Amino acid sequence: MVKKRITKVYTKTGDEGLTSLISGVRVSKSSPRVEAYGDVDELNAVLGITSIHVQDQELGAILIEVQNDLFIIGADLASPPYVDAPRITLKRVEELESLIDKLLEELEPLKEFILPGGSEGGAYLHFSRTVSRRAERKIVSLMKEEEVNHNTLIYANRLSDLLFVMARIENKRAGFTETFVEFKKD
Repeated sequence: MVKKRITKVYTKTGDEGLTSLISGVRVSKSSPRVEAYGDVDELNAVLGITSIHVQDQELGAILIEVQNDLFIIGADLASPPYVDAPRITLKRVEELESLIDKLLEELEPLKEFILPGGSEGGAYLHFSRTVSRRAERKIVSLMKEEEVNHNTLIYANRLSDLLFVMARIENKRAGFTETFVEFKKD
């Protein structure tokens, strides 16, 4: 794939509400494909903010890897299947699963729901998880209308799980106790 250099920030080509996919095809900026990769882009920006607040260096390094993956997913979603573009692979999904399993070894199994919060980093990781879930829903919506690399959906699903586990790890390593949901009876 030929890499394009960004020589200008504005091109004026989107002034009528259209944008170009990697294939060169012009689509509405409100198309399901653009909505999906737009939410992935937002998640990437939220993870950038989150990384400022995460104190644990191991978790910070994981966030950088995930941000890179999200750029690949954005390119993947911006490219119909017939276009030669970067694609997220099942191997990368499996690496995420292994990472989740490794981190879970440090945590007690949950028997109750926990409230999102804790340390600043933990709270931002919980917030990132919710943005990840929204991006996942947009990918599902897109898949109902167009062909999409199924690994993007699987990755998005695992990513929200990873972010949940990372929030718990960040809070544990920072000395914060999890707050469990209380179901009050009237």
